Amino acid sequence: MATRNFGAHALGVVAAAGLTTGVLLALTAQRRTLESLHARLERLEEQPPTPSHANLARQQHQHWELLSKAIDDPELAEVLDHYDVSLTPKQRRQYLFANALYTNLLFYYRIGNLTKDEFFQHVRGMLQNPVVRAYWNASRHQRASITDTDEAELGRIVDDLLQALEDADDEWWVVGMSPSEED
Repeated sequence: MATRNFGAHALGVVAAAGLTTGVLLALTAQRRTLESLHARLERLEEQPPTPSHANLARQQHQHWELLSKAIDDPELAEVLDHYDVSLTPKQRRQYLFANALYTNLLFYYRIGNLTKDEFFQHVRGMLQNPVVRAYWNASRHQRASITDTDEAELGRIVDDLLQALEDADDEWWVVGMSPSEED
């Protein structure tokens, strides 16, 4: 009997040690993330606000206000329907919201709150949603007219990532090469 109890106790100790190790690894990863965010915040605080950032912030705010009105009012949303496919009012609102999410990431990148790799990681997560994928495919011709800008470059990164995700057999979080891996 004592041997069986010892064996069960040893198994419990091993399980507890494994759980503790897992918790410590998670806390370490969380700490690194917090340190990275803190360092980025310090860099941003050291930089004086630029007129360019202020203009981007105003434009981002205005963009959100316009999209919000269109999302709330199907008649206004029809004005922004420039997609290659026929959409229901529900799909149109979803596409407008997907546009707002993407534009928000683009803005964060432009003001320095995200690196290109972080932008890539966020987009990879967003593309797990079938509505976002459908929006991206339906708006392809709109992006085609944008050339030689950071927005065009990021759009091509998203296009390549979406193609890699559609072709992949791997888990989504490992698909595609981040911009720093391509350099």
